[in-house]
Amino acid sequence: MLADLDKTLEAMLRRELPDIIAQQITISFAPPDSEFPPQTVSLPAIDLFLYDVRENRDVRNNYRQVVRGDSSATFIPAPIRVDCSYLVTAWSSDASPSRMEDEHRLLGEVMLVLLRNKTIPDDLLEGYLVGRTPEISTSVLQSGHLQSIAEFWQALGGKPKAALNYTVTISIEPDAPSEAPVVGRSGIGGQMNPDPESVP
Repeated sequence: MLADLDKTLEAMLRRELPDIIAQQITISFAPPDSEFPPQTVSLPAIDLFLYDVRENRDVRNNYRQVVRGDSSATFIPAPIRVDCSYLVTAWSSDASPSRMEDEHRLLGEVMLVLLRNKTIPDDLLEGYLVGRTPEISTSVLQSGHLQSIAEFWQALGGKPKAALNYTVTISIEPDAPSEAPVVGRSGIGGQMNPDPESVP
């Protein structure tokens, strides 16, 4: 699902950025290290580096959804909410006479797109993300999970540069739905509400 998330974010930027920018840039997900850009990436570029993936327990929900049938009930486990944190950087062309100015302008346009989209539009979702509930939410310009941005750049061996922290919260359903018979006063097959505790 992480690859699907990358494709979704790329599609959003391609659609929401001004045409003159969207047509010129490469969108990358490579580490912004001293070797950036890799041979597969041409400049100018926007890089979204996925540096952290962790469960968001603040929005955790342990309640299962129950779908009742005539003689059985399907129990759908609550999805796990996962924060995917990206460091977003802009990279200008080597031939640019004002590289920093170009990078700041490009990063500013990306920031506007991310701020406008507090949730990711459904028609842009790819693969595993299609139809998931609750909707995919985002957070931009908030503190991320990096302990120290200086140590981060040092670890990558690259030069520090302007960057945005962008977090996307997705839903993951690791457990398959389970089915149990409806138990009523007359036994299995009755019309009483199913007993959640009877599910294996």
